[in-house]
Amino acid sequence: MDDIDWLTQLPEECISRILALTPVKDGCRAAAVSRTFRSIASSDAVWEARLPSDIKDVISQSSSPSLPEFLNSLSRKDLYFRLSDHPLLIGTGNTFQSFGLEKESGKVRYMRGAKDLKIVWSDTPQYWQWEHDPQSRFGVVARLDHVWWLEIEGRIEARKLSLKTNYAAHFVFKLTEEAQVFERKPVKLRVYSEGDDTQEAKQVLLEPPEGAPTQIRERQDGWMEVHMGEFYNHSGDDGSIIFNLQQLARSPYQGLIVEGIEIRPVN
Repeated sequence: MDDIDWLTQLPEECISRILALTPVKDGCRAAAVSRTFRSIASSDAVWEARLPSDIKDVISQSSSPSLPEFLNSLSRKDLYFRLSDHPLLIGTGNTFQSFGLEKESGKVRYMRGAKDLKIVWSDTPQYWQWEHDPQSRFGVVARLDHVWWLEIEGRIEARKLSLKTNYAAHFVFKLTEEAQVFERKPVKLRVYSEGDDTQEAKQVLLEPPEGAPTQIRERQDGWMEVHMGEFYNHSGDDGSIIFNLQQLARSPYQGLIVEGIEIRPVN
């Protein structure tokens, strides 16, 4: 408590800066034990510093025309927690992306929807079908009917992500009863910077045998995800980061439903 008492003697601008650099949970604890901290901790100055510097530009890209005005009217604290709990859908027509914040750190996370991915043969209805899915945040998913060559690729510009942050990419999907081939044929997963595709691929069974070790996990939203790989975003000047899933072995692939690829900070 003595340390808190000493800090409260600092100018308000200094306290605001300290709180803005403090993890959210610790800032809330400080506010709970100090009346001075409590008033400053909820100020726009503190929470504006926790938001990405381009947040107004991101909000302007909302797929809902009326949402930017509402979001910009919120206090910066309310906006922070809104984006932490409810990812913002970005794009026009079929929404292609979602944007959100990690609640504890304020780090940026993105998800590329299936429509925003390069899926080989996805424009040929006999191979892939685009379907409405109310369980998807995007409303539209890609369902694999039948291909002999499976390849899916996504990318994101490093400058859009939080700096000096470790990120991981996760392929988000479901399998139908017709997806038995994924029990036998692993897919190859890679994450790499554009122009440097020397990263070795790892192989994963999307439908592993019961009881076998697996990198597949069920998400809270009901979808499945597999860890594709990680990268470090130092200064945002690495161009595009590319996420690739492929299986070129001549086998009939079917029964895969693609929601997208999520890029989020590594805890």
